[in-house]
Amino acid sequence: MVNLTRIYTRTGDQGTTALGDNSRVPKTDARIAAYADANEANAVIGTALALGQLSDEVSAVLVRVQNDLFDVGADLCNPVAPNPEFPPLRVEQRYVDRLEADCDRFLAEVEKLRSFILPGGTAGAALLHQACTVVRRAERSTWAALELHDPACQADTVGDATTRTLRRSETNGPETQGTDTRAGCENAVA
Repeated sequence: MVNLTRIYTRTGDQGTTALGDNSRVPKTDARIAAYADANEANAVIGTALALGQLSDEVSAVLVRVQNDLFDVGADLCNPVAPNPEFPPLRVEQRYVDRLEADCDRFLAEVEKLRSFILPGGTAGAALLHQACTVVRRAERSTWAALELHDPACQADTVGDATTRTLRRSETNGPETQGTDTRAGCENAVA
């Protein structure tokens, strides 16, 4: 558990911020953008949980995904270094395996997708669709950070899990599959 005594540091006034190893980088660094996008994804998932009237099963998975997104941010903010004095938290294969199992379980409960999913249907489905698009953006910015800095985390599975959760939530509302292939999270740039 992280204990925060204050939320400001008084060290970023020069346009820099600290990574987890206390090294300073510009606030425009790709890693900062990636974990800010992961944080935004976490907030949007929180909004879906608060307002979406989601099932207990979906809510439980999303709460775990929120915790995993904190771990993604922790992974991104700690540069990869050989033999660190304090080994940082890293997103490991078990995170991916757990999310893939959730994806498989949710996909088994819905009929095969005939087209992309149009946003809407129920409040929960619309909010999860928004979460899906934000998660996909976080995925893209994480890959940009990976290309520049090679953090250790896995980027794409959270987006996949959010999409599957969206599909699962859609089964509780009106039909929202469309034929417009320009719409829907499934065809977002990944």
